[in-house]
Amino acid sequence: MRRSATLLLAGTLLAGTAALPATAQAAPRDATAGAPRPVVFVHGRNAGPGVWGSLTERLTAAGTPADRIFAWSYDSSQSTNEVLAGRLAAYVDDVLRRTGAGQVDLVAHSLGSLPTRWYVKYGGASKVRNWVSLAGPNHGTGLAWACALWDQGCRDMTPGSYVVSRLNEGDETPGDVRYTTFWSAGDGQILPTSSTALSGARNVRVADMGHNDLLGDAGVAEQVLATLTAP
Repeated sequence: MRRSATLLLAGTLLAGTAALPATAQAAPRDATAGAPRPVVFVHGRNAGPGVWGSLTERLTAAGTPADRIFAWSYDSSQSTNEVLAGRLAAYVDDVLRRTGAGQVDLVAHSLGSLPTRWYVKYGGASKVRNWVSLAGPNHGTGLAWACALWDQGCRDMTPGSYVVSRLNEGDETPGDVRYTTFWSAGDGQILPTSSTALSGARNVRVADMGHNDLLGDAGVAEQVLATLTAP
């Protein structure tokens, strides 16, 4: 069934998921500072930092202090390469300055995968340990044509767009960064669902679920935490 363009790739927080026990994983460590590595969450289209409530609870339960968890808020209708990647770069630099860390982990949902990838590929790789994409349109999604006429973020997500083409030319996973993607065959908004996977990344297929369901699913959260805490 065709979905409304106004809801395209918008993040939704799912309530009612129990927090992961604090003993399940250790907090991700920053070797340079001896403290948990900061995590920066980046939401999708028409969403906001609130979509990360469930994963934030799991991180804090696993031992990451609240002052090492950040959520970047941005206008998802703006250009990935001309505006957003630069603003994200400044945000990451501020996080590193405030925490004294040498690197961050980036965890993005949906559209957020594009500005985070652009940042990593074009200058930010040395400042990122893990890049994690939940249901990202990494090779575009045909559904984005529904709002591409008036929304730059949608245009950036269309298959073959300037942003998608530049991100995937040459090495799709450049630098000494650990790349992980999570995708679902039941996504419904990333078309085709194979768009999320990247060459050179660890590409994880999760149980069939909707696009926004990945944000609150306990199984996905456990795998994200395991990714961030891997040595």
